[in-house]
Amino acid sequence: MSRWSLSLSHASPPPAAVEIGSERVSAASIDLRSGRRTITGHASEALPAGALAPSLMGENVHDRPAVAAAVARVLEQVGRPRRIGLVIPDPVAKVSLVRFERVAARATELDQLIRWQVRKAAPFSIEDAQVSYVAGARTDEGQEFVVSVARRAAIDEYEAVCATAGAHAGIVDLSTFNVANAALAGSPPPSGDWLLVNLAPDWASIAIMRGPHLIFFRSRGSEGDVTLVDLAHQTSMYYEDRLHGQGFERALICGASTADPRHVADIDELQRSLEARLGTPLATVDPRAAATLTDRIAAPPMLLDRLAPLVGLLVRDREAAA
Repeated sequence: MSRWSLSLSHASPPPAAVEIGSERVSAASIDLRSGRRTITGHASEALPAGALAPSLMGENVHDRPAVAAAVARVLEQVGRPRRIGLVIPDPVAKVSLVRFERVAARATELDQLIRWQVRKAAPFSIEDAQVSYVAGARTDEGQEFVVSVARRAAIDEYEAVCATAGAHAGIVDLSTFNVANAALAGSPPPSGDWLLVNLAPDWASIAIMRGPHLIFFRSRGSEGDVTLVDLAHQTSMYYEDRLHGQGFERALICGASTADPRHVADIDELQRSLEARLGTPLATVDPRAAATLTDRIAAPPMLLDRLAPLVGLLVRDREAAA
C-alpha cells in the first residue's frame, strides 16, 4: 500500500506528477537548471465521458483501461517516470480541522486521537479509511491539525491505473492543497489571511489560509444546489463570524479556464462579488513563480491552471525533502 500523505518529509522526490480528473489526465516534470526550478515537460490527455467520476463514497474509476491509457500517454510525454506524485480530485476525501489543547508526545498516540476525532464525521468505517494529517495553525486554544480521510478502496483505484500505466504513485494528495503549495512557493507566505478558490468541471473548493496554514476548507460537488457565489458568501460570513477574520490580504483563483462552460456566469459573478467585497482583484494562480516554463514566453490560462497543482506537489516535495 502506498503512503497517502499530505506531508512529504519522509518521501523521496518523484521526477514527475500526474493529476487525474473527471475529464482529463495531466502530467508535469520539473528539475533544477542553473539553480532554478524548471518545468521540463508537461502533457494533457482528454478522458472519454464517464470514464471517471470523483466520489467520496462510490466507485471513482468507471473505465480503467481508458484512464490507464491516458496516464500512459502523458507519462510518455514527460520522460516515462517510474515514480510519480499523484494529484486527485478534492471530493475523494473529507477534510477536517481538528484542534487539541495539548498534543500527544508520541506519534502513535496522536494518530489514535486524530482517528478517534474524525471517525465521528466520516461517512464510512475508519477501519476502511486512509487517514492523513499535518500540523496547522497554532492558536490560543491549542494546536490545529488538517486531517484528510478517504476510503482506502478509492485511493487504490487511482493507484491501480497508474500501476497499469507502468508508474508507482508513492504519494497521493488533493488538488487544492497543491494549488496552495504553488501559490506559496517562490516567495514568503502572506503575513495575513488569504483566500483560494479552486475550480474543476464537476466540483469547486474554497480554502482560507492564515499565512502558510489552512484555517478553513469547503468543497462542493456538481450535484449541490449551492452556487459558487453562495459558497463564497457563506465562507466569508463564517470567516468573519467564527474565525474573527480581519480581511483578506489577497484572493486567488485556479481552474476558471477549465471549468464547465455552464458555470461561466457563476464564475463571472463570483469574481465581481469577491472583488467588490475585498476591494482587490481576484488574481490567477501562476505556477511560473514556483517553476519556470522554458518552451514559451506566454502561457495560456488553461495551461497555467493545469500546471498549478502538479507544480505545487513537485515543488513542495523538493522543499520538504531538502
